[in-house]
Amino acid sequence: MATLCDFQIRHLARTKGLVEPYDDRQLNPASYDVTLGPHIKVETRKGWVDVDISKNPFKLAPGGFILAVTAEMVRVPSSLEAVFQLKSSRGREGFNHLLAGYIDPGFSGRVTLELQNVNRFQYLSIEEGLRIGQLRFMRMDQAPGRPYSLTGRYNGDMDVQTSRG
Repeated sequence: MATLCDFQIRHLARTKGLVEPYDDRQLNPASYDVTLGPHIKVETRKGWVDVDISKNPFKLAPGGFILAVTAEMVRVPSSLEAVFQLKSSRGREGFNHLLAGYIDPGFSGRVTLELQNVNRFQYLSIEEGLRIGQLRFMRMDQAPGRPYSLTGRYNGDMDVQTSRG
């Protein structure tokens, strides 16, 4: 398996829609930065609450947990796999992303993120457009017999999704 470099990511974004919208300023040597979309789901004692962060940031309390979604649409060809990783700057601010960042070959949609504030005292501002993480794309030795586009329960999701078990 080999990680794609900048010019490979750019080429696939421009010719195959790997990441949309594509912005060269979000391209790194071996990854692509992704930003937060306009909606989050906030965990409360009574379940999940939808929150629109397009006009007003949400303040995530210490220990708080939310589901967010990337603004970018991702189309992973069946010959690639991808991994979401938190930006180091966000980690230094107290963000934590739970270890659910694997994106299967054949996935298409916006990526749901599981975010937590691990600070003891400081709130974190959750706002649309925040550069939250980066996607690394790796080439597979062979394409799978049954890509995620055929088997995945979250394929095609365009907004934040809670667990479908």
